[in-house]
Amino acid sequence: MITLNILNSLSEKEACTHLEKCCVSKTWISNMVESRPFSSEEDVIKRAASIWYNDCSIDDFKQAFTGHPKIGDVDSLREKFANTKEWATNEQAKVAKANALTFEALAKANKAYKDKFGYIFIVSASGKSAEEILAVINERLHHNKEDEIYIAMNEQHKITVIRLDKLIEGLLVTAEIGSHITTHALDTSTGVPASNMIVSLKGLRDNHWKPMSIGITNNDGRISDVLPPGRLLIPGTYTMTFNTAKYYEAHNQKCFYPEVSIQFTVADNSHYHIPLLINPFGYSTYRGS
Repeated sequence: MITLNILNSLSEKEACTHLEKCCVSKTWISNMVESRPFSSEEDVIKRAASIWYNDCSIDDFKQAFTGHPKIGDVDSLREKFANTKEWATNEQAKVAKANALTFEALAKANKAYKDKFGYIFIVSASGKSAEEILAVINERLHHNKEDEIYIAMNEQHKITVIRLDKLIEGLLVTAEIGSHITTHALDTSTGVPASNMIVSLKGLRDNHWKPMSIGITNNDGRISDVLPPGRLLIPGTYTMTFNTAKYYEAHNQKCFYPEVSIQFTVADNSHYHIPLLINPFGYSTYRGS
């Protein structure tokens, strides 16, 4: 771990070596190095996002994907990416606890994903169990190539920010920048959080609703990283869709609404929290905080 001042003062070669641990896209690394000196930790996060979303191409995204092992395949780091082995192992800590059947299903899903899209499945695995990741990859396998690349690049940048936080002392604590969009689902029929519910964020692209992010609610029914820190939506209308059918199916219950889609308007850079109160026969929502 280094301080922001040290990052600013490193030689170009040394800075590249450190930033390569966070993302292996050469465009992203070189533009980050050229952006120094960073004025603050917040500046680092904002510049990292701006470079990724505005300066990098699809080829750059795919190059960044090569810096990761397949989910559940940590051993590959020992040969190819020794400098990130410890970080990626920690990020996949919960995956390592999966049973053999889940690992087998993950392996099959990873193969199907790479066969379809041409690159490995990228997901911010921190805090997620193997079962949660399996649910996410199976959902994303339904996408076409043109849509999935945008999901994968968002997940890649979530990982990049997590690693920047491991690289730069006090980065996220000092910057206090979180996801522009968060969500929380509560099952009012039981009075408990609606965990393991697939949620997707969609935006308009070419006048069609297109997926931007796919997540799964945690044990508290929350998704705190719908988007990576520093990634701001442009003003407009967006849709948050909750897969209630699969949620209730997992609880051996029937439901009247197989999915709940909530349209909301983003007007500025403030935080938007989109909660859902759900039961098998009704739902409600409001703008949270």
